[in-house]
Amino acid sequence: MQSKPSDLPRQKPHCLVTGANGGIGSAVCKLLQECGYRVSRWDLPNVDVSDPLSVEFGLEQLPMPVDFLIHTAGILEPDSALLPDRDQINRSIAVNLLGVINTCAPIAGQMKERRSGAIVVVSSNAGSVPRKGMATYGATKAAATNWVKTLALELAPFGVRCNIVSPGSTDTPMLRSLWNDPAGTASELMDRHAEVIAGSPDDFRLGIPLQRVAAPEDIARACAWLISPEAQHVTMHDLRIDGGATLDA
Repeated sequence: MQSKPSDLPRQKPHCLVTGANGGIGSAVCKLLQECGYRVSRWDLPNVDVSDPLSVEFGLEQLPMPVDFLIHTAGILEPDSALLPDRDQINRSIAVNLLGVINTCAPIAGQMKERRSGAIVVVSSNAGSVPRKGMATYGATKAAATNWVKTLALELAPFGVRCNIVSPGSTDTPMLRSLWNDPAGTASELMDRHAEVIAGSPDDFRLGIPLQRVAAPEDIARACAWLISPEAQHVTMHDLRIDGGATLDA
């Protein structure tokens, strides 16, 4: 007797994670696997999100359609608005903005055809609050955030959701790369965290009301919730995970 669809084993939902080797990306992959997802991991050197041909090739190699996309790939290169470095600006645009477009657009098209799926893009609260020394980073994150909201608007009639997670200071290799000694002692690390939590009035940077620096797992849990059925009526939302650092921005 032929098996009914309900009798067949249910396939695990497939989630693609970009920037999978980074602090947030690796935490997302670990959590999703624990939650029963089948996870495909993209990162350099295998897939370069800034290169549309690399993305196209990566999509062709996937074992199955993408049910969910969590895009965490990004770079942070401190720079000044007064002293723009064109090469640095181009790199940031290529990864932080075009990387989002190159990856999300083709996958969104597939989800539209199936009329199912969800996308989460990890941006930054720097996209809403200007910070000295982060001119291009903040600008590219703001642009990516707005682009994803427009994508969400266009996909809404097809039942596909797109949301943004905007972390504040998170204890990742990217954050530590901003420090003079990113591999300091435990005591030095605590001092660095204390400086971030306190903020810097001279640099017009607010502190963190919750008095802690985020862990990558904090961001991962938000991403996992946004692709879950519990968030089925949430789209075009920018979820700040920053301990209150951006206040009402």
